[in-house]
Formats: sequence, C-alpha cells, structure tokens
Amino acid sequence: MAFDTLILDGTVVDGTGNPGFRADVGILGNKIEAVGKLHDADAARRIDASGHVVTPGFIDIHSHSDFTILDDPSAESKAYQGVTSEVVGNCGMSPFPVGPMGWEAIRRSHTSPIECDWTDLDGWAARVTDTGISVNIATQVGHNALRFAVGLADDRQPTPDELETMRLLAAKAVEQGAFSFTTGLTLPPSSYSNTDELAAITDAISVHDGAFYATHAREWAGNNVGAMQEAISIGRQAGVPVQYSHMSIIDSRLYGQGSLVTDVVENARSAGQDVTYDMYPYTAAGTHLHQLIPDWVQEGGIPEMLKRLRDPKTRERAIQDTSRGWFRGLPWLWHTIVIASTPPGKDRALIGMSVEQIASERHEGPTETLLRLIDEGDGETACVMHNMDEDDVKYFMTKSYAMFGSDGNSVSFTGVYKDDKPHPRFYGTFPRILGRYVRDESVMSLPEAIHKMTGASARRLGLTDRGLIATGNVADLAVLDPSSIIDRATFDNPQQYPVGIPHVMVAGEPVILDGKHTGARPGRVLRRGE
Repeated sequence: MAFDTLILDGTVVDGTGNPGFRADVGILGNKIEAVGKLHDADAARRIDASGHVVTPGFIDIHSHSDFTILDDPSAESKAYQGVTSEVVGNCGMSPFPVGPMGWEAIRRSHTSPIECDWTDLDGWAARVTDTGISVNIATQVGHNALRFAVGLADDRQPTPDELETMRLLAAKAVEQGAFSFTTGLTLPPSSYSNTDELAAITDAISVHDGAFYATHAREWAGNNVGAMQEAISIGRQAGVPVQYSHMSIIDSRLYGQGSLVTDVVENARSAGQDVTYDMYPYTAAGTHLHQLIPDWVQEGGIPEMLKRLRDPKTRERAIQDTSRGWFRGLPWLWHTIVIASTPPGKDRALIGMSVEQIASERHEGPTETLLRLIDEGDGETACVMHNMDEDDVKYFMTKSYAMFGSDGNSVSFTGVYKDDKPHPRFYGTFPRILGRYVRDESVMSLPEAIHKMTGASARRLGLTDRGLIATGNVADLAVLDPSSIIDRATFDNPQQYPVGIPHVMVAGEPVILDGKHTGARPGRVLRRGE
C-alpha cells in the first residue's frame, strides 16, 4: 500500500492512557490508514520520528479564539503547541446569537477588529470556513450572548418570554452543532442570573445527545465549594454532563483546600453523575480589568459602565465599593495585577506594568487607578493576575477526571496582537505540562497527561474519530521530543513559541513541519453529532 505520509520509528502514545508502543503511522488522505510495521511501504512523505513520541493532536478544551481565529487564522500560538482542535464559546461568551442589542453587545469582551456579518452559529461558521484556518474549531453557545440577544443586560431575572426565547436560541445553536451551553457567572450579565434561569436554559439543550453544561462558576470570596455545588445541581436538574471551567483556587485564604472542591465532584461522580473539569498549568489568571469591579458598575454593558465611571457621584461610589475587594470580597494585591493589553490607539506603554506601579507614577490610590484605566481603555484593557498556589495547580492536574485547556487565544507575534503581553498560556500550556510537570517533576505520567489532552477531551465532546491514534480516525497528530519539549513563553516575554514539537498534522496535512509553520489551513469547524 502507498501512503501520503508515513511517520516512522516513533513511540505511539495513543490517547487512551495506556503505555506507549513502538509503531509506524500511515496516513492516506485525511485519515490514519494503518498503525504498525510500515517501513517497507511507499509514501510521498516520510517523517523520521525516532526518539520521538507520536500522539493525537491536542484538544484545547477551553479556549477563547472565537474572534482571534479570524484575525490570526494560522493559529500559530496553538499549532506550535501541538494543538489541532480548540473549543471556543467558553465562559458565557460566544459570537452568536446576535440579537437586538447588536454586534457591539457581544464584541465588548474582545479587542478584535473583526466586524460581524452573522447572526447565528451557521453564519459564524461560514465566515470561519471562508477565512480558512490551520486548526479545528469546536464551539459552544454562551449565556452572555443569549442574554444580550434578548436585550437583557441589566441586573434582573428574565421575563417568561425572555427566558423562553433564550431557551429556543440555545436549542437552535446546539441543533446547528454547538457542543454545550456555557456560563460566565462572575461576568455580567451572566452573573445576574439565578440557578433556576441557568437550569431552565440547560434543560432546553438536554434533548440533544452529548450536549453538556460548561461553567465559569461563581468563584466569589469563600465560595469555592458553593460554586461547584451549583454547577452540579444545574447538571443534575437538566440531566446533562457538567464541565467545570479552569479549576483553581484564587482566594489566598483557601490555598491548600482543593480537596474540599474535589470531594464534591467525587461524591457526584460516585452517585453516577458525569462531572469533569479543565484547568491550565499556571499560577496566574487573565481577564479584562472591568471584570474585577462590582457588578452594579457593569450593569447594562460597556457604554453604561463608562457613563457611570465618568459621572463624579457614581464614580465615587464605585471607588468605595471597589476598595472592599474583587469578586465580592477577595483582598486586593495590586502588585499582582499586570496590564496585558490595551485597545488600539490607547497607551501601549502601560503594557507590562502593574496597577501598583501605575498608581505610584500617577500619585494616586490604586483603586482610583484601576477605575481610571478601565475608563481610559474604554473597558477593553486586559490584565494578568498572579493569584494561585503552585501546590493547588499540581493537585488539581493529578485527578483522573481533569482535562487541560489554555483559557487563551490563537494569536501570532507578527499578527494583530503582536504588541500585547498576553498570558503565556496562549503559547505554552501544553508543552509546559509535558515538560515541567511530566518530565521534570513527575506529577503525572506521559500517557496520563496525553490522555487528558486528547482522548478524554474527545470523549467529553462526543468526537468518535479524533483524540485517539487508531485506524480510521482523522489524522490530527503531533510528534514531540519528550527530552526537550518545554514552553518558552514567560510573563515578561510571553510571545515565544515552545520547543520540542517538530511536526503537527491536521487532517493529514502538515501544519508544523520540521519546526516551521507551513501556512496550510486544513482546519474546519467541528459540530456536535457529526
């Protein structure tokens, strides 16, 4: 038999969690045609994988590339990591549906220059397909987008008609191929909802096989356990699986108490409920500055928030309430909040500086500085927050039901976002796990980590032809050097590609070959149930 590509003499770690084995992998078209001893076969391309590990392409189960994949369609920050599929629409933020409040209501959480020409998943997918992308994109429908679509940006519960419309829109998105319904419960307007609203919307997607509920939960001060309990309750009421987003402890007073949260998960799993989580391997988070201030200031969306900040009376109230802490009482550590990006035309000199440093230079209090930065950046300034403990990170990644997601975007250091200082997870998540936590610190075995990056995520999404190296599966593959793989992105210099992943294939076509991006765009929009 003649193959298009033969990957020879590698150790295959197939995504099941089982130990690796020596084998060749033969690719024909976009599929894995054979796994075994294939050295004597003919092939148009032969890749020497001796001393390397051949794995399924990594599935970034928690990404925010909904818009940046259109800005930087080569997806270099992900492709160089070995990522072949990203799951977007997380934290309640999706680019559809677009309703009466229009495109700007959705775009408020993104600095992308992309203009919207769609109203639903089908329209967004058509735009992505027309653009051409290097990696696959799987999408979800976000709660914030649903609320905006019915004109519900304020702090109140939906009317019966509004709730029914959100249910219908969520169901339509899942019918068009969205994998889940997601929430962002520390982010207005999603944070204004109660459990009943969320359960009702989740129930609307429950008739679709494989659809699940994914949540950026209410991780307010002291609410780690309560946040998980609410997520599990919603899944139980609707009868759908639960994916808990970016598991972490961000309240310094609760460091070392991860078992309190995982006990809740394990009790639910023991009772037969399907509950899993994803996480990233860093002790810092990333967000927009405005997401750190009280909900009432943000009510109605960015324009209304800016009006309040620019009114002397409400600004003074905002200063007083913000000074009490973020996420309803978490203590401020101003030196840990570092500016990651500012919108086009704004002060780029702020990037890389902490709020504490900026406040000192301006001779004002840090709370006043925070609000002023939000105002000056028209609500679009983003930051990195150093707010987690390394031991908690290690603890959460060892659980058998953990998965890995970057919580970052597809970008390029030569593209639209080249002047930003994003969280290094954009460029380093998966190599960091395999280099630092697998090879150097032995927190997990290599097959276990690969399973959490591939087979486990594919199973959560219901993808039956990806995530495992097996005959007949789509040839989304990565070839890595276990002795050298490591992230190079740092908080000071995040826009650096990792090392140790010389080859990445999407649907049988090399996207990374001999350590260089080929420019190929074989990716596609993946849809639930395909």
